[in-house]
Amino acid sequence: MSFVVICTVALLASGLTFFSGFGLGTLLLPAFALFFPLEEAVALTAVVHFLNGLFKLALVGRHADRGVVLRFGLPAIAAALAGAWLLHALAGLAPLITWTAGGRELTITPVKLTVGLLLLVFAVLEFSPRFGKLAFGPRWLPVGGVLSGFFGGLSGMQGALRSAFLVRAGLAKEVFVATGVVVSVLIDFTRLGVYARALATHAADLQWGLLAAAVLAAFAGAVLGNLYLKKLTMRGVQRIVATMLFLVALGLIGGLL
Repeated sequence: MSFVVICTVALLASGLTFFSGFGLGTLLLPAFALFFPLEEAVALTAVVHFLNGLFKLALVGRHADRGVVLRFGLPAIAAALAGAWLLHALAGLAPLITWTAGGRELTITPVKLTVGLLLLVFAVLEFSPRFGKLAFGPRWLPVGGVLSGFFGGLSGMQGALRSAFLVRAGLAKEVFVATGVVVSVLIDFTRLGVYARALATHAADLQWGLLAAAVLAAFAGAVLGNLYLKKLTMRGVQRIVATMLFLVALGLIGGLL
């Protein structure tokens, strides 16, 4: 059962997040957590996420806009480290609300609520015809990178804010997807030390066959996403981003993520 559930989620999430630029880790972590301790689930998810990012980089990386990668990605990496440091400093901050659903205790923290509300604003704006005509010029890219990286380091949701900015940067759909992939891999690489330590701690207990199957399923999802990308318009990509932003925002605000 674990193979079926995890590989199905990896396939579908990878295909969907190929367009949105975020969400694979968000969707895959709960699937792993159904069958493994949370620490091990985090390590497994991290490996699938990073390797899938490298695979997508091989598929579409040539379309990335190097200027946008530098102006957006470098500030994002620096700000992600600052956000992670602040998260460590605020780790003891008490949750605002704690509630139970399906036998699981859910918590709403100040960080989750702040990021969730921010994503909700972007999601609502994406469905606005007036906002649909707006594009962020190159001078705003470093600002978007700082916000994306900082809140990503603070909450782990850097991909959502990254896509919210890049989707309005006036990029073609192939360039938007490829640029997001490059920035994502760069940020993942900066966190590789954390992944390595988590894997080393649980290496003896990891189910390597299941991990390999999940990685291959995610690769298949990325291939399918790449094939369907040619059939989508940029507005279609924007609507997928908006829908994912909305769902992730509700999950954060409700304490589900």
